[in-house]
Amino acid sequence: MDSSELYHVKQQFVLGAYKTLVDLTLPDPNSPDFLPILIYQARSHIALNNPKAALQLVPADSENVALKAVATLAKFVAAEGTADKEALLEELRDLSVEIEGDDVEGTDRDKATVRVLAGTAFARAGELEEALETLGADTEDPEAVAVIVQIYLSINRPDLAKKEYERSKRWAEDDLLLQLIESLIGLATGKDGYHNPYTFYTEQLGNPSLSSPHVLTARGVTRILRNEFPEAQSDLQESLEQYKDDAEALAASAVASGLSSTKKGETDANELWARLTSEYPDHPSVVDLSKKSALFDEAMAKYTVPPLATATA
Repeated sequence: MDSSELYHVKQQFVLGAYKTLVDLTLPDPNSPDFLPILIYQARSHIALNNPKAALQLVPADSENVALKAVATLAKFVAAEGTADKEALLEELRDLSVEIEGDDVEGTDRDKATVRVLAGTAFARAGELEEALETLGADTEDPEAVAVIVQIYLSINRPDLAKKEYERSKRWAEDDLLLQLIESLIGLATGKDGYHNPYTFYTEQLGNPSLSSPHVLTARGVTRILRNEFPEAQSDLQESLEQYKDDAEALAASAVASGLSSTKKGETDANELWARLTSEYPDHPSVVDLSKKSALFDEAMAKYTVPPLATATA
C-alpha cells in the first residue's frame, strides 16, 4: 500500500499538477518512496516539455528498468532526427522484452511503468498497434488503461475506449484515475451534455491542495462544448496565467474567443491563433487547419466562376 506522500504525488500527477511536482523536494534516498516519486517528477518535466530537466534527475549509471525507461522517453521527446527517434524506440522495445525476465532490477511497479512509458512513446510515434500490444490487452494497471483509452479516442473509437473502461471497473478501485478515464470518454461522446466531465473537473478545482492549469484547461474545453463561452474563456485565461506555455490552453482559448460573437473576441482569437501557429507549428490543430486550407485552395483552383447572367431586352 502506498504511503500518504506517494499517494498524494500520484494524485497530483494524474490531475496534471506538473509544475507543483517539479518543485517538490524529493524524500530521503533511503526512503521506499524516493524512486517512485523521482520518476513522477521526471515524468512531470517531460509533460512540461522539458526533457533535459528530466534527464538531470535520473542517475546515468542506474540499472533500474523504470529509470532507464523514463530517461529513454526523455531522450525520445528531445530527439529531432527520425533516425535518433527510431533508435530510442528500439531501446524501449528492448526494455519491454527485458522486463519479462526474472533477473531485472525493478519491482512490479517499475515494470508496469516501463510498459506505460514505452506505450506512450510508441503512441507518440504513431505506432498505435505496438503501443496497445506493449500496454497489454488484459492489463490491470490503471495508468496503462488510461493510455489505451486515449489511443482509442484518438482514432475515433469511443466504443472500444468505453469497453476498456468497463473492463477496468471489474478490478480497479474507484480511484481518481478511473474517474478521469470516465471523464475523457464523456468529453469524446458528449453523453448527458458533458455533465460528468464538467462535474469531475469542477470537484477537482475545489480541492485547495491542487493547483493544476491542466484541469482548468479541461474544464474550459468542457464549457466550450456546453456553449458556455465566457465561462470557458475565464477558465482558459486563468490556466494560461498559471502556465503560459500550455499549447492546449492556448488552442482552446483561441476557439473560445472566436466563438464569443464579439469584435474583441474575434481580435483575441486571431492574436491567440497567430501565437499558436508561431510557437507550436506542430500542434494538431495547426496541422489540421493547414491541411484543410490546402485542400480548399486546391478545390478552388479547379473551380471556374461562371459569368453573371444578364437580362435580355
